[in-house]
Amino acid sequence: MRRLDSIDRNILYELQQDGRITNVELARRVGISAPPCLRRVRSLEEAGFIKGYRALLDESLLGCEVTAFAMVHLSSQAESDLQAFEAFVSRVPIVRECWMLSGEIDFVLKCVAPSLGRFQAFVTELTGAPNVRNVKTSLTLRNAKNAPTVPDELLRPVAGAQPREDGA
Repeated sequence: MRRLDSIDRNILYELQQDGRITNVELARRVGISAPPCLRRVRSLEEAGFIKGYRALLDESLLGCEVTAFAMVHLSSQAESDLQAFEAFVSRVPIVRECWMLSGEIDFVLKCVAPSLGRFQAFVTELTGAPNVRNVKTSLTLRNAKNAPTVPDELLRPVAGAQPREDGA
């Protein structure tokens, strides 16, 4: 696995804050020139540290009024049953995230729907899916925090860390 230096970490920090930043501005912020900055970004992409780029959309402005979570308990945790459930939810557009958990609940699903009726129809479909024992749902009231995935302190280099002199 590739080791990240302070410049790499700063690049990841800046891109996580603003994925549309220009390479020139990114290079300025991390303290290197534009060509090595671009090489580093491409290297971080190729190494898998950067999985992709996407726009963060406002669901409510686009007609999705309901955000809800569904906690799913399966009747079997055999690998084939887990995979079958994952395949089922991957085909459902209103399921935006699906996390397998340890403990009492097997999966938590983040769902975004245009209406409560559409979400209820999905819950009916979900409870009737093979191997689903029970489903508990919670409607969201508001989002109190929506931070980037990786905490800033894991990306910002430690004080006194020195970048490589070649800027590569």
